[in-house]
Amino acid sequence: MAAVLACVYLFLVSIGLMGAAFKGFGKDFAQHLIQTTSNPFIGLFIGILATSLVQSSSTTTSIIVGMVASGVMTVTNAVPIIMGANIGTTVTSMLVSLGHIGRREEFKRAVTGSAVHDFFNMMCVCILFPLEMAFKLLSKTAAWMSNIFNNIGGIKFTSPLKIATQPLIHFIEETIKKFHTSHSITYIMLLTISMIILFLALYYIVKIMRTLVAQRAEIVLNNILGKHGVLMIFAGLILTAVVQSSSITTSLMVPLVASGILTVEMVFPITMGANIGTTVTAILASFATGNISAITVAFTHFLFNIIGVCCIYPIKRLRKIPLFLAKSLGNLAFKKRRYIVIYVLTAFFILPGILILISRMMK
Repeated sequence: MAAVLACVYLFLVSIGLMGAAFKGFGKDFAQHLIQTTSNPFIGLFIGILATSLVQSSSTTTSIIVGMVASGVMTVTNAVPIIMGANIGTTVTSMLVSLGHIGRREEFKRAVTGSAVHDFFNMMCVCILFPLEMAFKLLSKTAAWMSNIFNNIGGIKFTSPLKIATQPLIHFIEETIKKFHTSHSITYIMLLTISMIILFLALYYIVKIMRTLVAQRAEIVLNNILGKHGVLMIFAGLILTAVVQSSSITTSLMVPLVASGILTVEMVFPITMGANIGTTVTAILASFATGNISAITVAFTHFLFNIIGVCCIYPIKRLRKIPLFLAKSLGNLAFKKRRYIVIYVLTAFFILPGILILISRMMK
């Protein structure tokens, strides 16, 4: 059990290092991107690209909350970017699934487990984006809610996982900076180290979990978790609210699915809960600003996720769509592993980048 905890700790450190590396590369660029459009469709893709670059929807939404509070951006312009951020945040678990690429069957399950989050969030956008553009469904409801909470002051909460992992992340980052003065080289080295730790941690997590707890865990999880989807939504919500990162919650699920301990059907409600739990960070940030527009944006993020869950999860036919698409992508991963790399690069970086570039050229 100590070995499992050590591997999980290193896994979390690797996710933190990856986030630090991407933020080092892309945070200023992401902030510049977010400021640059009033076209809602392009705003959606800006949210995807910006969040893929900084590896955190919490970071993107907090930046947006700050911009709205300072008057740099309107609520109308912010809402599509928030929706795009929900898709962009799923890139982390997809990158984690690539850690299993050397073992074909594991890779199939890992891709299936991570892709269900992608397709669920894409489905939410397909449903709610047109409704928001036509009727301002989310922003008007959020504006009404924000009036109730307008005078609440900021509440600061620190993730216990950040407290546990930050010292080692900070030590590695500072050590690299001592040897490399170049900003780019520092973050390239940081990304390389994070990927090495990630691959090693995933390999040993899967190996140890299989030998120690696979049979007992499978019985418990099948009997309890598999039959209580609503409880799993709440579990994902609470875990994500505590650790303040949906990426950590969903990424932790990937090796469990890859090893066969969890099925994608069990993971699906946890990822939906993680979507709701991740909105806590932006809500707290908005309360700290005391600005009514900023609070409206934060509640829009919350409503987007909770309405998405309420629309899709209770209806069996709708619930099956993200599962079917995730399993199809997993089958593709089994046959042609390189296609998953192409999917990640295209969906999260190349396609949004091209569309944003075209919109700039047309101005």
